[in-house]
Order: sequence, then C-alpha cells, then structure tokens
Amino acid sequence: MTPVSTDQNAGDTSQREGVALDGCNTLGFSARARALSEPHTVEAARAQVLASRQAGERLVVIGGGSNLVLLPWLDAHVMRPAFDEVTITPAEDGLTATVCVEAGKRWHALVMELAAAGWWGYENLALIPGCCGAAPIQNIGAYGVELADHLLRLEVMSLEDGSCRWMNREECGFGYRDSIFKGALEHRVLITRLELQVSRQASPRLGYGDLAQRVSAALPQGEEVTPLQVAQAVIATRSEKLPDPAQLGNAGSFFKNPQLPQAEAQALLTRFPSLPHYPQADGSIKLAAGWLIDQCGLKGARRGHVGVHAQQALVLVHFGEGAVTELLALAQEVREAVHTRFGVWLEQEPRELGMMPEG
Repeated sequence: MTPVSTDQNAGDTSQREGVALDGCNTLGFSARARALSEPHTVEAARAQVLASRQAGERLVVIGGGSNLVLLPWLDAHVMRPAFDEVTITPAEDGLTATVCVEAGKRWHALVMELAAAGWWGYENLALIPGCCGAAPIQNIGAYGVELADHLLRLEVMSLEDGSCRWMNREECGFGYRDSIFKGALEHRVLITRLELQVSRQASPRLGYGDLAQRVSAALPQGEEVTPLQVAQAVIATRSEKLPDPAQLGNAGSFFKNPQLPQAEAQALLTRFPSLPHYPQADGSIKLAAGWLIDQCGLKGARRGHVGVHAQQALVLVHFGEGAVTELLALAQEVREAVHTRFGVWLEQEPRELGMMPEG
C-alpha cells in the first residue's frame, strides 16, 4: 500500500494497513495489526492521536519491541515514534548537563554518545536494546544503575486528546523493573521525551560481576577511568552472556529477579547457602532468578523452536519459525519448576500485547 500521511502539514508519518509486526518485536514472532504509523515529530504523533480518536480506533504505542511478547493479532493501530533528537545543555559550572532526548532515539546509541563525550551517569546501561521512550516503562537497569537514578522528568502525551504534560521522577512511581506506565497509565500515554542529568565528575559503579577487573585490565597505568571505558566493559560482559536479538530472537531477561522479605529469603539461604542474593535498601533480599532456573536443570533446554539460553538462564530464545505459544508454554514450565523446588514464583518481565486467534 502507498504510504498515507496522517499529518497533512508535515507529511512525515508513514502508515500502512493490515501490517505485519514481525520487525516490531525482538523475539521475532509473527504478528499483525490493523495499521502501523511512524511519526517523525511530536506534532505528527499528536495528529495521529487525534485521527485515531476521530476514527474510533484503538491506538497502541510500541518502541523497539525489546521488552515485549507480541501475540498473533493486535486489534489496534500501532504507532512507533521515530522522533529522536537529542539536546545537551551544560550547567554554568560545566560539571553537569541536562540531556533532553526524544522517544525514538535508540537507548544504546544515546549511552554511547554521552560516554564518548565524557558524561557520567548511564554508562552501565550500555547495550540495552530498545528506544528511550520505552526505557521508563520498566525502569531499565543493569549493573547497579537504573534509569530513575538520573532522570529529572519526562513528558507524556495523552492518547485520549493529544495533550502533553511533564511528570517528575516521583510521579512516575519507579520501582524494580516497574513504573506507573505499567500500571495506572498503561496504554494511556505516549512518552515523548526524557530529561536526564549527567555529570563530568567520575562516579564509576563497578561492584557487579567482573566489571572492575575488565576496566582495570583495559586501563593504562596511571590513567583515570572514563565513562566510555566502563561502557565498553559492560558491552564486553553483556556480549558474552546475552544473545544479540538480531542473531537470535529474545526479549532480554524474561523473568525478574524475585525480591523476598528477609525472613523468607533467609529460610531459603539456610537450605541453599550458595544462592546468590543481594540485600536491598528496604530490607528485602533480591535473589538471582537465573541461578534458580539453572538449579532446576533448565539452562540450555530446548523445546521445539524455543529454549532457555545456554549462557544466561534468564533469557528465553526463539530459534526461528516458531509460535509464541511455544514460548509461553516454556515460560510456564520454568515458573512451575522453580516454584516446585524453591517455593518462589518468578514474575515475567516482558509485557504481553495482543490476542490469540479465536478457535
């Protein structure tokens, strides 16, 4: 179909009806929606919101699709923001800067640009797939750093009337892989841009895994570590453990690391002393879900066209030509196995979107 503009003034929104969404999710399962548009400006996105409302059609926003399980049919118009401008405004003293980034910017690209420019803050979140507009939804995090740590505020657009407003960090209800955008505001707003704070003052967070060792090995004697070196160490670590979605379909970590009350966690640790665990500020204890899955003998397991990744048990993979039902069945098998052995129910991290065909 010839692309149809939904913004007669800007003419920068491509739209196709009855479209395949295979490229809209990193798991690579086949899915379809009624329509797909990719606005290149915030104004074009607002025009699509108003057009969808006038047409009485449901409008759903998808970013990079890296934390998403798409079911075969999505009875909606899918909008993928393609606006991706970045503005860096240094403070008067030059020690900090405010970064304003639009929703369609790829997260990893932003991290690397900031790190290469010598700005500290998000270097530990290198190589996380997806777009900046989707990052707050699950409060992305890795190696001791979360998006919320340096977020100042973000702008949202109502999917009802196209109006925009700013929300501060407290209003976003951030938690571990959680936010208000997975709750009260789910499918109600489009995150259009983020404002982040970065710093020139060195603040390396190297306490997770072998980051400190990797950075030290690559650092010339007598030189101070840079955010780019930390980002490169993170990339090396993630590349060894996590599959590239472009090569092997996956949605990153499929399960959250469970957080248990201290008493429950201690009871488990008494039975399983080698269980990796991390005390949290609220007194709870976070457990390593990958270890729990591995201990159930499921690491590297394959079920038809899907499986548990051989290097990282948290990741479920799609080898190609499979059905999403296979993945969901495997996920349930993993959850039940962990519960049977450890009494802990794992929570799925990627969101499910769409519906199964009737019959």
